[in-house]
Amino acid sequence: MRARDLAEDYQLVRLGDPALSAARLIADQHRPAVVVVDDDGMPVTVLPGSQVLRFSVPGYVQDDPSLARVYDERGGAEVCVDNLARRTVKEVLPPKEKRHDMPAVSGNATVLEIAATMARLHTPLVVVVDGDTFHGVVTASHLLAVILHTTPEPPA
Repeated sequence: MRARDLAEDYQLVRLGDPALSAARLIADQHRPAVVVVDDDGMPVTVLPGSQVLRFSVPGYVQDDPSLARVYDERGGAEVCVDNLARRTVKEVLPPKEKRHDMPAVSGNATVLEIAATMARLHTPLVVVVDGDTFHGVVTASHLLAVILHTTPEPPA
């Protein structure tokens, strides 16, 4: 099976979209990340949920998590939402020089090539692209399901 056969449609966000919209997409669809595309609809990077959280939680709370106890649940959530509401997707991305390689494979990539790319880049998803053709995304959960269902159970 090749990457283009495994690729699934995946909700995309643009650089200029509100960061809060990206956060809601991650939360509502239980996704580990969103794929960020340019104005031509081509993937430029992946925005992990952990990066969204990094920008939603105030820096002083990240530095000293015990300060989070000052907020009740509602107040803490409001702080996080307010921090995201003021930013675009582009603003919550790490600077280009600190971004990891784009987690991408070609449509011809095998299951093992996809798995190796995910392992090397520590990413829960890869983008499947051939030149100007975006096929979709393969998630780690989907890839593991394929791997586990195509191999026999090992002997006990």
